[in-house]
Amino acid sequence: MAQAAPASGPAATRLPTPDVFSARTHEVARYAIPVVLGLVYGYWAAANRRGGGEITGWNILFGFVTALAFIVLCIAVATLAPRLKRELHSLTKSAFAGGAFGFLYSQTGASVLRSVVMSLLITAAIFAVFFYRYYTHEDAEGNRLPR
Repeated sequence: MAQAAPASGPAATRLPTPDVFSARTHEVARYAIPVVLGLVYGYWAAANRRGGGEITGWNILFGFVTALAFIVLCIAVATLAPRLKRELHSLTKSAFAGGAFGFLYSQTGASVLRSVVMSLLITAAIFAVFFYRYYTHEDAEGNRLPR
């Protein structure tokens, strides 16, 4: 089956997608999303650590400290990564995700070696996805390609 070649000229240009949310909403979401994700992550880590046992004060403290660390790192990665070239951008985000997964996995009582191997596998898979996405949507200088 034959397909038509893409048209050139004014008919070929796409209009940008509308921005549904205001600038203030984007600014609030920039910090609200990492906070919510961090609280969920801290709860998850604390639940993994206690392994179905009783909730203690130390367990709650562990969850909040873990959440705080996740929030700070998530905001740092979200701020720093877009300024990097696409390879380092992908590596930074995937290393954060793989490290976060590895920490959660280590709280289940798994061996350190298994936690590291699982973390590296997750990091590699996420890196492949992010790199493909940035490679196909940006030029070599990091500018977004027109659609």
